[in-house]
Amino acid sequence: MAVWQPREDGLSEICALLEQQISPSSAAVDKSQIWKQLEHFSQIPDFNNYLVFILVRAQGKSVEIRQAAGLLLKNNLKGGYSSMAQENRKYIKSELLPCLGAVDRHIRTTVGTIISEIVNIDGVSGWLELLPALVTCLDSNDLNHMDGAMDALSKICEDIPHVLDSEVPGLAETTPINIFLPRLFQFFQSPHASLRKLSLGCVNQYVIIMPAALYNSMDKYLQGLFVLANDPVAEVRKLVCAAFVQLTEVLPSSIEPHLRNVMEYMLQVNKYPDEEVALEACEFWSAYCDAQLPPDNLKELLPRLIPVLLSNMAYADDDESLLDAEEDESQPDRDQDLKPRFHTSRLHGSEYFDDDDDDSFNVWNLRKCSAAAIDVLSNVFGDEILPALMPLIQAKISTSGDETWKEREAAVLTLGAIAEGCFNGLYPHLSEIVAFLLPLLDDKFPLIRSISCWTLSRFGKYLIQETGNPKGYEQFEKVLMGLLRRLLDTNKRVQEAACSAFATVEEDAAEELVPHLGVILQHLMCAFGKYQRRNLRIVYDAIGTLADSVREELNKPAYLEILMPPLVAKWQQLSNSDKDLFPLLECFTSISQALGVGFAPFAQPVFQRCMDIIQLQQLAKVDPASAGAQYDREFIVCSLDLLSGLAEGLGSGIESLISQSNLRDVLLKCCMDETSDVRQSAFALMGDLARVFPAYLQPRLLEFLEIASQQLNANLSRENLSVANNACWAIGELAVKVRQEVSPIVTNVVSSLGLILQHGEAVNKSLVENSAITLGRLAWIRPDLVAPHMEHFMKPWCLALSMVRDDIEKEEAFRGLCAVVKVNPSGGVSSLVFICKAIASWHEIRNEDVKNEVSQVLNGYKHMLGNSWAECWSALEPPVKERLSRYQVFTELDEQKALLTHN
Repeated sequence: MAVWQPREDGLSEICALLEQQISPSSAAVDKSQIWKQLEHFSQIPDFNNYLVFILVRAQGKSVEIRQAAGLLLKNNLKGGYSSMAQENRKYIKSELLPCLGAVDRHIRTTVGTIISEIVNIDGVSGWLELLPALVTCLDSNDLNHMDGAMDALSKICEDIPHVLDSEVPGLAETTPINIFLPRLFQFFQSPHASLRKLSLGCVNQYVIIMPAALYNSMDKYLQGLFVLANDPVAEVRKLVCAAFVQLTEVLPSSIEPHLRNVMEYMLQVNKYPDEEVALEACEFWSAYCDAQLPPDNLKELLPRLIPVLLSNMAYADDDESLLDAEEDESQPDRDQDLKPRFHTSRLHGSEYFDDDDDDSFNVWNLRKCSAAAIDVLSNVFGDEILPALMPLIQAKISTSGDETWKEREAAVLTLGAIAEGCFNGLYPHLSEIVAFLLPLLDDKFPLIRSISCWTLSRFGKYLIQETGNPKGYEQFEKVLMGLLRRLLDTNKRVQEAACSAFATVEEDAAEELVPHLGVILQHLMCAFGKYQRRNLRIVYDAIGTLADSVREELNKPAYLEILMPPLVAKWQQLSNSDKDLFPLLECFTSISQALGVGFAPFAQPVFQRCMDIIQLQQLAKVDPASAGAQYDREFIVCSLDLLSGLAEGLGSGIESLISQSNLRDVLLKCCMDETSDVRQSAFALMGDLARVFPAYLQPRLLEFLEIASQQLNANLSRENLSVANNACWAIGELAVKVRQEVSPIVTNVVSSLGLILQHGEAVNKSLVENSAITLGRLAWIRPDLVAPHMEHFMKPWCLALSMVRDDIEKEEAFRGLCAVVKVNPSGGVSSLVFICKAIASWHEIRNEDVKNEVSQVLNGYKHMLGNSWAECWSALEPPVKERLSRYQVFTELDEQKALLTHN
């Protein structure tokens, strides 16, 4: 069969286009025309053959044009490989392999990129010629061939490492990694730095997945690392450090025999002049502590390690924060200055969910890594690190003069980093530390002012403990006023630090803020008036946190006059599709919950706006053109959460707002949304409406219940957990209001909740507790439907109820427990010990009815079991017996003992 050949005219036309495309002189308009032209060519079946031909064989063309052809080919394969004709695929592959050893490095690396893309789509077994070709190049001793093959291999290892650890039919060595690993280890000793770097980089990719091949040759790997440890090339050393850090995280036992040597090495490299290498070494200390390796080894090293970490905490001369810090407040923020935001959807019972602060926007560097290491060390060793640390901090702090400001700043950062871990040792000196930090809030260097705000906020909760004594209270007031003063700094960086620090102090101080509310609001609203967009978001957060902290104390006319007009003005100024609405919606959510009925004067326009936003987004989802906006589900999530805040704040007062609206239909649609965070917020609102105005949901009640119950048997991955949690809670809230009308879904929901409770350890605490409460509420309403199944879930249900705190929800759940036991007493016998423990988990049952029902259950079992009751009683721990004694269910033996001790 004839081999494919390009047509000359086609070839020159494509080359001309590529030349225009990469030419810096082409205007943007030309570029888009060229793209259109290339797009048009992509429809031609053998267009990709031309591209590979230009990359591999167009010797007369510039390297740039050939590379451009290669990158275009890679992008075309990404989307179109599967629809390509078999002979064209074959042609492309056959052209690429001989080019692995191309003389020009740029061509080789482009070939490697395309090879990795094809393997990603087709796997190794879809290209049987590839492995032998790579092996031939690696074994060739020709630098170009070795480098080309290593480059392709490193891209495969980086993008799709598991491909080489999977069995390939017809391969003598079961997996490709078995073929390559010994060769990679050999390259550790290559005289060529590029090969040492690529081979080590390849092996490092496998530490996380730890294939058998690597696990079995761990000694060889470690020997190789020790050989490369003092490599003259910084990039190789960086990879050696990365390897030791990963091994510490993934398989600490592998480095334990060599621990002293590795630690000494990391300490030395931590001082390496190349910051990237030092950063990689610095990651080791936190990894060491997390891996719970013997702390004594590290303890011996502290006197030498701490000075290194401390000196690395000073700003590097090229740190971008130094440039940032020069910006004053008058410079408007550019779009790229705005961090991506992450709204956390509303969650019922959210104290158990991790809320990771997203720092992905901040650049990780040696300074931050060293501060994190000091923080971790202070948490592991506590006050034991102070003797090595305090003299250094004091020495740096006492330097004066402009040229040493970075030393002083690093010392303040260190104090903040150890505030929690070394709390006991620092507490006696708290007033001296604060007295020292306060004047730094007015330092001439903005970065000293900003770090002092952060460090003071780290000591906030300890200061608040001292507010009982006059001196402590005076200091707390000084810190409060100092941070408020800095909110109005002219430097953006200081504004940001002060505002974040103030929000932290608000959370810790709560009601201690009440006497200062007027002055706090004046400062916050003054900042609100002067900040640029980026810092404005942090002010919203501080206002929301203030509302969460002082709650109804905010509901005073004088405070509302300061707070609301500027917020309402901003609210009216932003369009329904402006992303600057997000933080404002969140802020209003906190305010509406705090003010309660005091929010009523502002409620109508806020409610209407939320409805408009949700409906605009629901339209944008199907027809962006007629909506005049791009769909962004975060608008829906924030608006639903604000409506929940209104329901919680206004209570039954929400009736006048919603009774004439189409919220019911809009909400039902949100409950069926395909994205989990929209559903999560929708079910939170469903539950809040069920609590305050259940009649509103009545016309579509069964649809709401059906959709909510479907969430409980979905696969409970992390994002679905939160949806299930809110849906479960909403069903329970609705059930206690509409009573018998939930009957159609009871059996289904109970079987789902039973499964959740049985797998309690695999789901999170909040969902387990909500499941136990909702199950109890359904059992209370329809014990006849729940009782026949009780044996399946009785034990985990009782265990979960034991964890629930005393409140009305727990009372309702216990009414259900007692009701099913009455209907089916024998179904509870095998779990009787657990029923007793659940009852004993109450500190005090305040509701007399519930107390009587519980007493009847216990005495009923005692009566029913006769002599066997003593056996159950003896299985209980003394504290449980003690708690149950108030129900007069002693065994005869216990009564005799009690009488004897009494006499």
